[in-house]
Amino acid sequence: MSTQGHTWVQQVKKEGEEEDPLDQLISRSGCAASHYAVQECMAQHQDWRQCQPQVQAFRDCMSEQQARRREELQRRKEQGSTHS
Repeated sequence: MSTQGHTWVQQVKKEGEEEDPLDQLISRSGCAASHYAVQECMAQHQDWRQCQPQVQAFRDCMSEQQARRREELQRRKEQGSTHS
């Protein structure tokens, strides 16, 4: 008999241990709450199909953050070209 799904466990940072770069990225994005909701759902259900609302919310949040980042980079590029 095989087990399906995943065994997701939220890692607790130990004293002196560096934070995972992916966790840092997610924290800076402002989407950490959505990410943790996906992790909690996966831990509870161990079936990604039952976590689609949480996955979609995280995807939407990250897409919005990436769009804001692109706009910021474009603004900086345009400002830099006018000062040259």
